[in-house]
Amino acid sequence: MSLNSTDPGLINSLLSAVAGGTLDIVDLTAPLSSGTPTLKLPAPFVNLIDFSLETVSGFNDPGPFWKHHNIHTGEHIGTHVDAPSHWITGRDGDDVSQLPLKALVAPAVVLDFSAQAAADPDFVLEVDHIQAWEAQHGVLPAGGWLLLRTGWDTFADDADAFLNIDDSGSHTPGISAECAKWLAEETAIAGLGVETVGIDAGNAGAFDPPFPAHYYLLGNNKYGVTLLQNLAQLPPTGAMIIVAPLKIVGGTASPARVLALVERSR
Repeated sequence: MSLNSTDPGLINSLLSAVAGGTLDIVDLTAPLSSGTPTLKLPAPFVNLIDFSLETVSGFNDPGPFWKHHNIHTGEHIGTHVDAPSHWITGRDGDDVSQLPLKALVAPAVVLDFSAQAAADPDFVLEVDHIQAWEAQHGVLPAGGWLLLRTGWDTFADDADAFLNIDDSGSHTPGISAECAKWLAEETAIAGLGVETVGIDAGNAGAFDPPFPAHYYLLGNNKYGVTLLQNLAQLPPTGAMIIVAPLKIVGGTASPARVLALVERSR
């Protein structure tokens, strides 16, 4: 079809479905502010700065007709995309400006383990969990995203509960080392999306290897998205995810707006 054609096509059909309410747009992005929970690394490691806005002018002498800010933030703050270059195993891989567009607009499946995470905050997804899910719903989509629903987004407004840190470390759900290796090497997914502050479990520094989701997925040129919300509004299969990071040259990550398109019966 010509780009100048007035005949109905896929784009018009999609727009009509959105306007008519048969295709919902679900925002999976956490609001980004100075209160957004962020990863806290123990000493001697250095943490990124939290998000903040610096007012440059606000309808006053520095700018009488406008208001604008400087943004101060680390790359891995809020809902954000991890690029392969973030981790030592992917250091020669894509930076965030190089992520392929077909990986950023892709099918998504949701694996709901919120009940297990509610019972055990250290719950980790295993290969047999995924294989049991596949037996019911079909194989993970090639080039698609596995979104792990743990219910952790319910704590997003309470940093202490969200990070869940005690004397033994952070206790948040994630995936096991075996599962991370299997997803990275045995499946054709584009990436992993989670509701927690990082794509690894809170105590994954003690796994072998440490932080295996980062180690295996980023090391195999796959991607991560963190701090997702509203996964409860998505079906197990059939959604399309749109991941929109800033195109930061040399960036290892970027805050992102993440949306999902979901077909609804009316």
